[in-house]
Amino acid sequence: MIHAYCIIFVFQLLSLTGAMESSIVGGKVAKPHSRPYMASLQIREHHTCGGILIRKDFVLTAAHCKYAEQTTVVLGAHDITKEEKSQQRIEAEYIPHPQYTGKFDYDIMLLKLKKKATLNKYVKTIGLPKKDGKIPANIKCAVAGWGLTGDKKRTMSDVLRETKEEIQDSDECENIWKTHFKSERMLCTTFTKRDGGVCQGDSGGPLICNTKPQGITAFTDLKDCNNPEHPHVFTKIHFFLPWIKKVMQG
Repeated sequence: MIHAYCIIFVFQLLSLTGAMESSIVGGKVAKPHSRPYMASLQIREHHTCGGILIRKDFVLTAAHCKYAEQTTVVLGAHDITKEEKSQQRIEAEYIPHPQYTGKFDYDIMLLKLKKKATLNKYVKTIGLPKKDGKIPANIKCAVAGWGLTGDKKRTMSDVLRETKEEIQDSDECENIWKTHFKSERMLCTTFTKRDGGVCQGDSGGPLICNTKPQGITAFTDLKDCNNPEHPHVFTKIHFFLPWIKKVMQG
């Protein structure tokens, strides 16, 4: 039996516990501010999940990134351990998809920012894919996030890291993930151990294909996120475009 796990960062009281820190395993350090749409979701100044800025007042992320506590969205960051002049810190309201049950399906959420972000060279929105857009298999897409780098010391990266993963055929994903995988609402990717990819805690970050975000990081194998036999799974954004549009229209 495969143990899937929503890749979340566990936050308990004042301490961060467990081996679920956010991470891109392997990969490389991103050029500072080359992904100005990236958001770091933080509780008490600790990074919990990723997200993307899709309008001045909305960030798109995963529904399992919802906590009982207030989330602060940090925009314009490269090194999340520093108070960079480029950073904007804005509190946000959770709006998870109404059909999300805490499992794997419908794992998508909007964050309504309590004040609009100021757009500049460090902070920019990213456009969403078209409703009927097809994503061909076997194209390489980018993923990005903050955290563990996959070294033996399990040290976290203070700066944004990125790598590439390849779109996998849905039939293969269904064969491996069985009932966890819903091809209508999910995408999955293949990757190599050398190049790595998303891991526990990269939740909510984007899968960028041909400059457009096509997926939101959702779940991977609990025991070994860097095992290429178990594809990484992403919530398919274009399926949820009507819901996103409805929420943003108020």
